[in-house]
Amino acid sequence: MRRENSKWWSHKEESTDAEHRGGVARSSVEAPVMGVEQRGCVIQLDLRVNPEGEEPVEKAKPFDISKLLVWEAYLRVRSRKGAPGVDEESIGKFEEDLKDNLYKLWNRMSSGSYFPAPVRRVEIPKKSEGVRQLGIPTVTDRIAQTVVKMTLEPLLEPHFHEDSYGFRPGRSAIDAVGVTRKRCWRNDWVLDLDVKSFFDRIDHDLLMRAVRHHTQCPWVLLYVERWLKAPVQSPDGSLEERDQGTPQGGVASPLLANLFLHYVFDAWMKRNHPDVPFARYADDIVTHCKSERQARWLLEVLRQRFAECGLELHPTKTKIVYCKDDDRKGSWEHESFEFLGYAFRPRRSRNRRGKFFVSFLPAVSPASAKSFRDTVRSWKLHLRSDKTLDDLSRMFGPILRGWLNYFRHFYKSAMYPTLRMFNRVLMRWAMRKFKRLRRHRRRAMHWLGSVARRDRGLFAHWKMGLVPEAG
Repeated sequence: MRRENSKWWSHKEESTDAEHRGGVARSSVEAPVMGVEQRGCVIQLDLRVNPEGEEPVEKAKPFDISKLLVWEAYLRVRSRKGAPGVDEESIGKFEEDLKDNLYKLWNRMSSGSYFPAPVRRVEIPKKSEGVRQLGIPTVTDRIAQTVVKMTLEPLLEPHFHEDSYGFRPGRSAIDAVGVTRKRCWRNDWVLDLDVKSFFDRIDHDLLMRAVRHHTQCPWVLLYVERWLKAPVQSPDGSLEERDQGTPQGGVASPLLANLFLHYVFDAWMKRNHPDVPFARYADDIVTHCKSERQARWLLEVLRQRFAECGLELHPTKTKIVYCKDDDRKGSWEHESFEFLGYAFRPRRSRNRRGKFFVSFLPAVSPASAKSFRDTVRSWKLHLRSDKTLDDLSRMFGPILRGWLNYFRHFYKSAMYPTLRMFNRVLMRWAMRKFKRLRRHRRRAMHWLGSVARRDRGLFAHWKMGLVPEAG
């Protein structure tokens, strides 16, 4: 690491009095840090005894936390950007005094005097009904949580179940959808589980027991517990104390939630029902059963198991689904389900010999397609006549590409109506921008199609062949 990036590490002769944000100091004295020296690619602290014969500062700290670890955590937080917390401090504002801010965080975490600020509550509407409550930590708290996550994750990862896909290195939602697709062909029934308000109902005592089972690191345990108990600040400024749950939006929350469900569900299923395959992405779970009777029995057993751990299966969203296709011609109340934005249901397909048949397959769900169309409408592209087509590609192309890259893996023809709608939006933009195209929809679509054939790289769906066509 370059020396200029680590200047914040040397704070000789500077005051290190630590104060909790908005309150009094949490400790009376925080010892100054000795200088650092760079040897090759490794940053090492100079721990020589000072002339007064005092003990090296690093030994005086209760917790041994590497400054390099804090720096790497900051780099990760900066790459993800994110909204400000209750202190309204953005990444840019934090970096105005980066040297002191990182040093203070390291010093307080090493001395045990770090206390997280309240979490800012943000409500976003759900696709179906109600709102989802997010908890946005401050930039400082996000860096601190990343430090703990980078320490704890390597200890937990080897123990997680192979069919757990959420927020894990080298695994993705597409992997979970792919394995579920294959298992639906081999099993006639699916138990689609929905855990009601999962992140808000995690039992703190059970979660801390799980964390202690994997680590005895005192500062990891201390700060995880403090984050769990950090109050939530509502939009009106009032504070709400928490005795359960971990806020969605925190850096460490997905890892802690995965650990909790590992013992509530994954490990329990492996121990008691090893013959029942499942796929879990965070709190989205599907299990596969051979018969309706097995599915009904498993549902009752799982209701009891989740209740024992302080959780509840949603009474209406949890359902038993029949995987209907040409070989399974029965009928059932539910013959489709949604998992990670994909809708699984009977669909027309074609085999290698060109023969059509009905198979149980995933494709972009109607809710996901509608959500993207609403997003496109919110851009109001037809009013951006001051922009060129290249400008629109730079502004909105990455969002379109990300949506396309996620849903193109399975039954991509289900995306075509939504992508053609995007072409019509671009047509309206062209009609407003160029006088010769006004009130000429067919002519505008022809012009847009000629541009697409010349430069298919402007928008991702043009590369797939979905170029604008008049008709």
